[in-house]
Amino acid sequence: MNNNTFIVCVADEQHTRFAEIICTEMAESAKARGTGIAKRTPEYILQKMQEGKAVIALTSVGTWAGFCYIETWGHGEYVANSGLIVSPQFRKSGLAKMIKEKIFELSRSKYPHAKIFGLTTGLAVMKINSDLGYEPVTYSELTNDDEFWKGCQSCVNYDILMSKERKNCLCTAMLYDPAEKEIRKKAEPVKHSFNKESKLFERLMNIKQISFLKNLKENIKIF
Repeated sequence: MNNNTFIVCVADEQHTRFAEIICTEMAESAKARGTGIAKRTPEYILQKMQEGKAVIALTSVGTWAGFCYIETWGHGEYVANSGLIVSPQFRKSGLAKMIKEKIFELSRSKYPHAKIFGLTTGLAVMKINSDLGYEPVTYSELTNDDEFWKGCQSCVNYDILMSKERKNCLCTAMLYDPAEKEIRKKAEPVKHSFNKESKLFERLMNIKQISFLKNLKENIKIF
């Protein structure tokens, strides 16, 4: 299906009727993949919509197509874009990327200084995250909030996670750090300036060398 047939927006009260089907599809999708996710109730999804912390995708005729929500950890220091789900009939249409871009935009707007992170085994999600500026990191760079890690209890790989003392698992950890991005951004002009000055210095040295050789030849002739 063409991406233009989807409407991706911040969820609100008018979308609460989709809470039940969203939860059901989350559970079915996890079961099909053979992995687990933090189980959520329709009430929890409804709350996220009411708080303006969720993104929903609909078709042009109002059919539910996808969903994702924001969770915060460590008193807002970390943000996770959780529960990404696309209705089976609309998968491989580019919709997941549209939802991820919208929820990322919403996260940056609501929590501009927070580190945005995610854990995933899906190559497609890794690619989307990478395009948004996420980078692979070690688990030690994620939140140490116990409540977040409790969400992994429903995953079939939870024993692996705990046996490694939450330092590693089958999921890839990815992180977007706005502070680090800002440092890099500020460093770029300095780098460009340095390159420019280096080239100028090189030209000056060439001129000086030519002048020196010219004078040297004149002195030799005089001698």
